[in-house]
Amino acid sequence: MSDAIMTGTDATFDAEVLKSDIPVLVDFWAPWCGPCLMIAPVVEEIAESHKGKLKMVKMNVDENGQTPQTYGVMAIPTLILESLSEASRSRSVCPAVPSP
Repeated sequence: MSDAIMTGTDATFDAEVLKSDIPVLVDFWAPWCGPCLMIAPVVEEIAESHKGKLKMVKMNVDENGQTPQTYGVMAIPTLILESLSEASRSRSVCPAVPSP
């Protein structure tokens, strides 16, 4: 895994994601998930190309069940973009699906 990607846990989610000064893309995944493994190179490419402007956090749903449940993650892979603006925090949720 790229050094531009952090491993997130339920215990560190608040500090790494919610209190981040820059936008954070959270990748909810599992090692047995084929589609998760298929998008991993793209996730790494995004992390590398936006280093310093975007924080990438991968969260293994098998090891961390609380945060995915809190955010309503129903399927993996799911990507959530947390961004902080002056007015408010915004969240975008996108279940990853293969391109046509």
